[in-house]
Amino acid sequence: MTAHGSHDPVDLRTPVSAEDVYARGKALRDSTPPAAHDHPATVGRRPDVADFVEASNEGRLPELLPLRIAKMTASPFAFFRGTAGLMAGDLAGTPASGLTAQLCGDAHAANFGLYGTPEGEIVMDINDFDETVPGPWEWDLKRLTASLVLAGREGGFGEKHCLDAAEDAVKSYRRIVRELAELPFMRSWNALPNASALSRAKADELIDDFEEAAAKARKNTSAKIARKRTQEYDDEATGLRRLKFIEDPPVRTHVDESTAERVIDGLQSYVDTLRESRRNLISRYSVSDVAFRVVGTGSVGRRSYIALLHGNGDEVLVLQLKEACQSALEPFLDIKPADHEGRRIVHGARLVQAESDILLGWTTIEGRPYIVRQFRNLKGDIDPTKLDSDHLDDYGRLAGALLARAHARSVDPRLLAGYLADDTELDKAIGRYAVRYADQSEADHAELLTAVKNGRFPTEP
Repeated sequence: MTAHGSHDPVDLRTPVSAEDVYARGKALRDSTPPAAHDHPATVGRRPDVADFVEASNEGRLPELLPLRIAKMTASPFAFFRGTAGLMAGDLAGTPASGLTAQLCGDAHAANFGLYGTPEGEIVMDINDFDETVPGPWEWDLKRLTASLVLAGREGGFGEKHCLDAAEDAVKSYRRIVRELAELPFMRSWNALPNASALSRAKADELIDDFEEAAAKARKNTSAKIARKRTQEYDDEATGLRRLKFIEDPPVRTHVDESTAERVIDGLQSYVDTLRESRRNLISRYSVSDVAFRVVGTGSVGRRSYIALLHGNGDEVLVLQLKEACQSALEPFLDIKPADHEGRRIVHGARLVQAESDILLGWTTIEGRPYIVRQFRNLKGDIDPTKLDSDHLDDYGRLAGALLARAHARSVDPRLLAGYLADDTELDKAIGRYAVRYADQSEADHAELLTAVKNGRFPTEP
């Protein structure tokens, strides 16, 4: 992958042995040895934290900015979650092997979640692709490990537990890459990150956490949303009893009729981005209501709508339309701008996830790009800040394994395995970096608190 939507030419004629591919990966260690990843948290000049936050507020809805700042000031981990671009700037120019993967772009520990496959199986995978772009695989791994340290500190874990979780994530990443490199291509490509992944990642202590989250995920459906968040009304135009969202300001509010019409227009255009069979599926529904809904920490202030659709009989479907903006990583990588930011996100998710939402697509509303997806379709999570202390390293191993499987979709795992080899030095190098960057994030968070105290940013509407 060379840029958004562009591809390297395919050569199906020239045979290449696994040994040759592995050797090419191993040769990269000469220019970037594993120890090189133990580098400073920041290199060169970086923006003042308050200036960075102010710049990242650009384009967001002004009335939601206090909510965004309030979320980011909650803890260093919460601050970290909202500053993928700041870390990307810190990573720009740092040592990298030269192997490019389709990055999640924001692979922090809370961006691994549970969701349902079309067959109803619950899997765990990366679940946020707002920042996805091609880039150095190391960037995702370093963001994951730093986030584990911060999540562990927020959970009250000792420093050794936090460091162990970071190192174990790298160790698990290496081990899974090596396993995938030895599998037939079809088997490695279709490896599903379901409950069995816990054993493969040596994360058996998380079985109870996974099952508890999976049980909640199975109940997290459009039907549940309809039962709890909607009410019936008489549709005068059709004479039918329909449903509409119940308001819950500021999280969920109704939109005016003209906005609703533009959102429905966007949904009708979105249908063309789906595969043919899925176009037939979505065309059987009709929109009953549209509401504005505030989204999570990193996206607070972006435009986001939920649409309530009626299906067969009492069936309902809730879709989310979320504004798609330029990846925060793009300014720091040598890649072409995306033609459509929603398409970029969908392309990245389809490439990286083991099973992507069958209704995932993109559209444009009032000149702004959006992604469209099912809202909370069998979705769940394991909160890394609320784990028992002896479970954090298991979570690190699981997340490292999931990230390895995700990267192996876009970079040959044999190349990666060659670079990683059987070398524990990388675990220690990135572990030390993770602690160092967590310290930097805590200092950055303190700067933001000072800026808020001095009145630069409001935290109340």
